[in-house]
Amino acid sequence: MFARAINRIDQLNRTLGHGVAWLALAMVLLQFAVVVLRYVFVIGSVPMQEAVWHLHGLLFMLGAGYTLLNDGHVRVDVIYRDASPVYKARTDLAGCLFFLLPVCALTFYMSWDYVLRSIYDFERGVWMLESSPEFGGLPLIWAYKTVIWLFAVTLALQGVSVAAKAFAYLSGEVSSYPPKSAGGSPGS
Repeated sequence: MFARAINRIDQLNRTLGHGVAWLALAMVLLQFAVVVLRYVFVIGSVPMQEAVWHLHGLLFMLGAGYTLLNDGHVRVDVIYRDASPVYKARTDLAGCLFFLLPVCALTFYMSWDYVLRSIYDFERGVWMLESSPEFGGLPLIWAYKTVIWLFAVTLALQGVSVAAKAFAYLSGEVSSYPPKSAGGSPGS
C-alpha cells in the first residue's frame, strides 16, 4: 500500500512535469511575439509581457517536484556522485527530513496570509481577487500566487517519495539505490 502511494506521488509529479514542459514552448513563442511586436511594429503589450513572467514562474514552481523525481536539482556532487549507495540513501533521507520537508512546510506556512490576502480581505469582508497593478495587466495575480502552495505541496510530496525510497533501501526492502524507476524521462 505504501509503495502504491509512492508510485502515485511519482506519477503525479511526472505528469505535472510533462505538462509544465509545454509552458517552456509557450513562453518562448510568447516572448518572441513580444520582441517582434515591440521592435518591428513598435507595439508594447503589458499582458503579453506579464504572461511571459507568469509562465516562467509556473515552469519552475510546478516543475520542482518533477525535477526532484529525476534527481535534477543542483547539488554539490564532489562527494555524492562517487559515494556508496548507503551514503547516498542516508544523505537523501536526511536531506529530505531535515531540510526539504521543513522548507516546504515553512514556505506553505509563511505564504498563507500573503496568498489569502490576495484573494479576500477578511477585515473588510471583501473579495480582493488581486490583479496586476499595471494598466491593462493580467487579472489573475491571486491565482498565480496560489501556485506557491502547489509548489510547496508537490515538492514536499516528492520529498516524501525520495525519503521513503531511501528508507526502503536502508531497511533492506529494496536492493538498489538510487531506484532505477525514479526517472521520468521520455522513454519511461
